[in-house]
Amino acid sequence: MNHDPQDDGRDQPDVNEDATPRHRRIRSFVTRAGRVSPGQQRAIDDLGPRYVVPYAPQPGDWNALFGRQAPRVLEIGFGMGATTAEIAAARPGDDFIGVEVHEPGVGALLKLIGEQGLGNIRILQHDAVEVLEHMIAPGSLDGVHIYFPDPWHKARHHKRRLIQPKFVALLVSRMKPGGYMHLATDWQNYAEQMLEVLSAEPALENTADGYAPRPDFRPVTKFERRGLRLGHGVWDLMFRRR
Repeated sequence: MNHDPQDDGRDQPDVNEDATPRHRRIRSFVTRAGRVSPGQQRAIDDLGPRYVVPYAPQPGDWNALFGRQAPRVLEIGFGMGATTAEIAAARPGDDFIGVEVHEPGVGALLKLIGEQGLGNIRILQHDAVEVLEHMIAPGSLDGVHIYFPDPWHKARHHKRRLIQPKFVALLVSRMKPGGYMHLATDWQNYAEQMLEVLSAEPALENTADGYAPRPDFRPVTKFERRGLRLGHGVWDLMFRRR
């Protein structure tokens, strides 16, 4: 979901609507083309059958898919997967479900999984809204990560942003009581909207007074580090389900 001008070419998750007049629904992404490198394609071919979970309109048997019962975290829009892999490596006791529609990103994360021997990641290459609606059981997630979603910075496009009341309510319904929701953005106006939307959700409570310090488990990306050097802000939000 990184929107840096030198970003990694990932899809930009957002809230969009099909133009079908009979059935208008929220989507969590905008499709755009991207080239899969030979290394990414090898990872997809070799590791995809083990780590990519096919979408199905029914709850996933995640204990069977991971081969254990463990705390489970959903990440929406993992981009090229570097942050996901680093967090998963640092938290081997937790399982991570990464949702990303952009195939180069899927290949890149699979490559990292293979190189680092990460057994606690599974990938869904599908719309996050449908995954949440059908494959994630209510009250089953211990955490949710959404890092640097597309800010849709023009005012007329703000309705396309991912963090909207209806989507947050869906996320919350899939979280366990006490589960956390961690968001990060480098766009101040979006940070303000995120804070407003999450604060208005009655099932969530803010763990900080406003924005939260960056938790130790979220690594600083190279784009973020560059932005910080240039004086750009980054805002983290950490909420917990009541």
